[in-house]
Amino acid sequence: RRPALRRSKGSKHVSIDENLTDPLLRANAVKAARGLRPFDKLVRNAVVLDMVTGQERPADIGIVGALIASVHPPDSAREAKQQIDVSGAFAVPGFIDTHMHVESSMVTAAEYARAVVPRGVTTALWDPHELANVAGMKGVDYACQAAKRLPLRLLPLAPTCVPSAPGFEASGGDFGPEQIATLLARDDIHGAAELMTMQPLLNGDPRVQDIVAAGLASHKRVCGHGRGLTGGDLAAYAAAGIVSDHELTSAADLIARLEAGFTIELRGSHEHLLPEFAKLLISLGHLPQTVTLCTDDVFPDDLLTKGSLDHVIRVLIDNDMPAAWVYRAATFNAANRIGRPDLGLIAPGKRADIVLVSDLAEVSATHVFTNGRLVAQAGCLVQPAPGISTPSSITQSVRTKEFEAADFEVPARGPFARIATLSRPRFPEWGERQIPVQDGKLVLPDDMIRMAVCNRHGQGTPTRVAFMENWGTWRGAFATTVSHDSHNLTVFGRDPEDLAAAANAVRQLHGGLAVASQGKVIAQLALPLAGLISEEPLENVAREFADLRAALVPLVDWQPPYLVFKALFGASLVCNAGPRLSDVGIVDAFNNLMLESCVVADAIG
Repeated sequence: RRPALRRSKGSKHVSIDENLTDPLLRANAVKAARGLRPFDKLVRNAVVLDMVTGQERPADIGIVGALIASVHPPDSAREAKQQIDVSGAFAVPGFIDTHMHVESSMVTAAEYARAVVPRGVTTALWDPHELANVAGMKGVDYACQAAKRLPLRLLPLAPTCVPSAPGFEASGGDFGPEQIATLLARDDIHGAAELMTMQPLLNGDPRVQDIVAAGLASHKRVCGHGRGLTGGDLAAYAAAGIVSDHELTSAADLIARLEAGFTIELRGSHEHLLPEFAKLLISLGHLPQTVTLCTDDVFPDDLLTKGSLDHVIRVLIDNDMPAAWVYRAATFNAANRIGRPDLGLIAPGKRADIVLVSDLAEVSATHVFTNGRLVAQAGCLVQPAPGISTPSSITQSVRTKEFEAADFEVPARGPFARIATLSRPRFPEWGERQIPVQDGKLVLPDDMIRMAVCNRHGQGTPTRVAFMENWGTWRGAFATTVSHDSHNLTVFGRDPEDLAAAANAVRQLHGGLAVASQGKVIAQLALPLAGLISEEPLENVAREFADLRAALVPLVDWQPPYLVFKALFGASLVCNAGPRLSDVGIVDAFNNLMLESCVVADAIG
C-alpha cells in the first residue's frame, strides 16, 4: 500500500479531475450502459480508433459525468440528455504531452491551454524549472496556481535542477533535497522533473543523490535528462531510479534507452531527428509500450502556426509510422507511463477525455472533451481559460547595471594572448587560439563572435565573455533572458556597441529578447513575467517573436541543423557535456573545470 504523503502548508488546490470512485457516478454509468437510464451525453456515429487492438470500428460513445459508460455499435434507440452527431469522425483519447515547459512558448498557462486544447491536448506534464530558476519557490507556486481550473490537465512537477549545475552557475533559486521533498509532499506536484545533474549523480554527489532519494521516497516518478549517456553510465542512470528520457540525439540513443527500460519521450523540439526515430521504430515491427511523445519546447510562432503535440503526431505519420502506433504513443502508452490508468483509452470505465478528428493524418480536431465536458469545438475553446493575477514576486526580475561597450571587451596583456575558445554550437568543444592584443584588450578575429553572460539577479558579478569559433558570420547582436536554465542575461554578437545596445534593451524591458545592429535596437519582445513570459495573447507574442527572428536572419549566416536560432537559447546550458559560458566563467561541469576569463596565458613581447 502506498504510504500517506506529507502535505505542505498551502498545497490545497482545485483539481480538473472529478472523482471517478463516486459510487453514485458508477451506479449511474452502470444503468446507462445497460440502457436503464439515459446517458448524459452521447457521441453518435464516430469511428473509434482502438488503442489496444489498433482497429477502427463504428461506435457511439455514451458518457455519464466524467466517465465513459459505454462504447457500443451505433444504436438510434439509445437515449441521452445531449446528443452530438459527429458524422464519421475518428474518436481517439485525449493527447498526453509527457514532458514540456509552458514558459518556452512565452505565454501564460491560460494562453497555452487556449492554443493546445482545441488541437486535442488534454493532459501535459509541466516542468516549471524555468520559473524556478528565476524565482525559486515563488516561481513554482505561481506555476501551480496558473495550472488550476484550466480545460487542460496541466500537471506541474518539482524542478530538480535549480540551478542546473550547482557551483557552475548562479540562478534565482536553490532547491536542495529538503526543498524537493517539501514540493513532492504537495498534492499539486505530480513527480520529480527532469534530472539534468546526471554526471554529479553518477559521481556520487550527496546533494543530487538525496534529491533522487526524495523522489523515490515520494512514490512519484523521477524523470530524466540523459544527454550523452551511454554504456555503463546509462545503466547507472537507470539504476539510480530515473525512469524517462527525452534527450535522444540518434537512433542508437533511442535503441539503447529502449533496451535500458526508460520511458521514451520522442520530442517535437528536435524535429529533424523524428524521421530517423520513425525509421527505427518501423524496423522493430511493433511500437514498444514505453514510447511516448512530448513537445519539450515550442516557440510561440510555431505553437500558433504548427501546433504542439498534434504537430509531432503529424510528422511521425508523414514519416510512415502507422497512425495507430503514433496515436497510441500519444495516449495509451503515455497514460500508462505516467501512472494514469483512467486516461488513454476510449473504453467503459475510463475518464471521458475524447478527441474527434476528421482526418487521422492531418490530426484535425473538431471536438475535444475533457472529463466528459465539451471544452473545444472547431478550433476554439468553448469557454475562455481562466488566468490568474501576476504576483509581484516574479516581475522586475532583471537587476543588472546599465551596460557599456567596455563590458563586452576582454582585458589582456600583449602583444598576444592564448585563450580558451568555445567551438561549435549545440555540442561545444574546447578550443585554443593565440589572439592579438591591442590597447589592453583582445582583438576579436574575423571568424569568431562574442558570447557574454551576466547574472541578472543583482549579484553584481562581472559580465563574463567568451570567444566562439564556428558560430558563423554575425553583423549584429542578440540579447535574451530566456537562456537555459539559469536564464541569466545572455548576449551574442561581434561589435561591443551592438551587444551593449541589445543588453540594455532587454534590461529596460525587465526581461525579453532584443536584436541590435549598428548600435541601434531594431527588434524586441518584452517578457516581463520572470523575463520568460508575456501576458499578451499568443497571436501578439507569436507575431513579435516572428518579427524578431526575421530581423536576425540577415544579420547571421545560419548553418542548420546546429547553428540555428534555437541554439542561442541553449548555449549556456551548463549541465550538458562540454564547455559552456555561465555567469561565473567558462565551465565544464562534466570535467569539473572553471575559468573566470577565457585568457589562459599572456605573451609579453
